[in-house]
Amino acid sequence: MTDYGADLLWVLILASLGLSALAVFFSISRQRRSHPPAVVHPAGEDVAAEAARKVIREFEKNGQSVDAALVTWSPETLRKILADDLPDAQVIVVSNREPYIHNLRDNGVELLVPASGLVSALEPITRACAGTWIAYGGGTADRLMVDKDDRVQVPPGNPSYTLRRVWLTEEEHQGYYLGFANEGLWPLCHIAFTRPIFRESDWEAYEAVNRKFADTVVAEARNERPIVLVQDYHFALLPRMIRERLPEAIVITFWHIPWPNSEVYSICPWRERILEGLLGSSIIGFHTQFHANNFTESVDRFLESRIERADAAISYGGQTTLVHAYPISIEWPADLLARLPDVDDCRARLRTRFGLKADVKLGVGVERLDYTKGILDRFQALDELFKRYPEWIGKLVFLQIAAPSRGTLPAYKLLHDECHRYAEELNERYGSDGYKPVIMVAEHHTQEQVYEIYRAADICMVTSLHDGMNLVAKEFVAARDDEQGVLMLSTFAGASRELLEALIVNPYDAAMMSEALLQALTMTPDEQRERMRPMRQMVRDNNVYRWAGSMLLDAARLRKRGDVDRATGTGDRQPPSVDNVVSMFERKRLAMS
Repeated sequence: MTDYGADLLWVLILASLGLSALAVFFSISRQRRSHPPAVVHPAGEDVAAEAARKVIREFEKNGQSVDAALVTWSPETLRKILADDLPDAQVIVVSNREPYIHNLRDNGVELLVPASGLVSALEPITRACAGTWIAYGGGTADRLMVDKDDRVQVPPGNPSYTLRRVWLTEEEHQGYYLGFANEGLWPLCHIAFTRPIFRESDWEAYEAVNRKFADTVVAEARNERPIVLVQDYHFALLPRMIRERLPEAIVITFWHIPWPNSEVYSICPWRERILEGLLGSSIIGFHTQFHANNFTESVDRFLESRIERADAAISYGGQTTLVHAYPISIEWPADLLARLPDVDDCRARLRTRFGLKADVKLGVGVERLDYTKGILDRFQALDELFKRYPEWIGKLVFLQIAAPSRGTLPAYKLLHDECHRYAEELNERYGSDGYKPVIMVAEHHTQEQVYEIYRAADICMVTSLHDGMNLVAKEFVAARDDEQGVLMLSTFAGASRELLEALIVNPYDAAMMSEALLQALTMTPDEQRERMRPMRQMVRDNNVYRWAGSMLLDAARLRKRGDVDRATGTGDRQPPSVDNVVSMFERKRLAMS
């Protein structure tokens, strides 16, 4: 063998030995990872305790309190948070819709409490916090009921907070609300195949109305450090406007509808302005992590910013904003349940009202008449059920409560006509003397009336084509203290991430929905109970007070960190994001420098 050949042989032998050693090393490492030794920390804590702490930290990063799962959330819990963590803090809620509407009637002034998911979620919170609610005063008697400062104490008979009404001209309401908000942002954010319409004049009205509400927030603030809860897509510019006037305020913006992916969002001509406005918030909340991720991706694409994905934070213009998921919920227990009769009485009353036979199964849908709610799709599912299983003709009635909404907009007029036409076709095709398979009621109902309908129903269909949460699903579950009834729930509603025992359906698939309807119609009482119990526990444990409490606790952490920064002088530099707490005063320093 030549010297070259011998050298090559030794190289191969050494390489083989090296590879063998590496294989042994990785094998031992793998075994150690599979069976880690019990390491004890100096304080006597083992690795399991450290792992638990990591879980808790991750839990906190997603907008949850450390002990959220162990707390019974109630109005008293919120009051305690405010007293202990946010002493002397003023809570201001801002929304387009008001919780109490005064209208003129022939016999005087009528009080209307709108059956709104947003109102039902926020009203008990504002009561618990003794806060101030700022909203558009659109009732025909609203001006008659306020004092000289446009305020009225509510609820009537037991006042616990202040409603401050803002007046808009017809042109402002047309451009800001019907125009930019509901012909532009609403279809943009909902995948419902309705083209968004953007007009320069609508944008100008939207900006002007946001400015008017900012002026009202400043006027109502008792000091420079209120907690301001900004609600929904009507006020995308408001957080930045508040921040410019009240730099020490904690502004929590909750976006109640979905946030689209960045490609869809790019359609909006004022996309950067909207993102900049929202990033004036201390915290931005969404119903699901998916929507929060979409928002972060939109910011990453259109603004020069720093994204802290591990901490769910965005730094822009010298200020850091937390972006979290806070699944909204409802009041538990619902006070109005105590005023309602038992389930059997509710069933009897509803069947008498609509002339239904005792042995007929009753399905219900309850929502605004909106193209995102999938009303036509559930009618198609009903049609498909009767075609596949004609034995159910005469044995099932579907009651659709569709409160009129935005009726002056062309898309809503078209939907109204299509729904009524389809209902009439189904009644002509499958109806007979004394039997109509579809009853469509296009009227507003009070919350008490809505809960009576829930309690009387055998099936509740929530078939949203795209939804942020959809509180109808949670209200139906809360109403069923008899642990009966079946919930059919769209996979495209945020509630489907929590109410896992519902029959989860794809509203675009009529055949699949008809099979789910059959399953609901034939489900035994025992299975209904097995499904309803865990859903009721979920709604009870994750009620609206927990939703609000999680945001208020995060607000308290932000405030405390800001106080520490000011006391220690660390506010003179860009603070790191630690435990999801950041300084709110960095933007003010940069603005003054």
